[in-house]
Amino acid sequence: METKNIIIVGVGGQGSLLASKILGHLLLNEGFDVKVSEVHGMSQRGGSVITYVRFGDKVYSPVVDKGQADFIVSFEILETARWLSHLKAGGQIVTNTQQIDPMPVITGAAEYPSNLVEKIRAQGIKIDAMDCLTLARQAGSQKAVNIVLLGRLSHYFDIAESSWQNSLKANVPPKFLEINQKAFELGKNFSD
Repeated sequence: METKNIIIVGVGGQGSLLASKILGHLLLNEGFDVKVSEVHGMSQRGGSVITYVRFGDKVYSPVVDKGQADFIVSFEILETARWLSHLKAGGQIVTNTQQIDPMPVITGAAEYPSNLVEKIRAQGIKIDAMDCLTLARQAGSQKAVNIVLLGRLSHYFDIAESSWQNSLKANVPPKFLEINQKAFELGKNFSD
């Protein structure tokens, strides 16, 4: 199998590192060679957090170059726009529609771009966009946005739900497992 590439992008504190850990665990258990690389940036100050997940028969490098991502999983819509150049032709975006103002917007030096989902779709890019924050709150915690996104991403993989659930159990503390299982189901079963 040729190497597949996933980029997970978000803002510090959104749980993208846990999402990449669960995804890496899942893919390893499915028998793939997996490389995960985390780039934190200024994550503690609300800056970008980027994780590369690469899997296949044999993976040599953990980095995903421009135009090579099969999937971009995004926790915030502006981050989606920032990383579009990394998506390969025919690639798929799975994104939260939440807007988190970056520092230039907070200080008034810039405006948050409007209608980003529509602008991305107008370029012929496949984008699966949903309000993950609302779904996470429905599950019981706004911190479960990451698991809502993984539930949605599961649509694009031929991997049994039981395998996804096993990776959740292996990586989520028991006291938060039920909320995260609910978040996964809400993301998986979302329809717009």
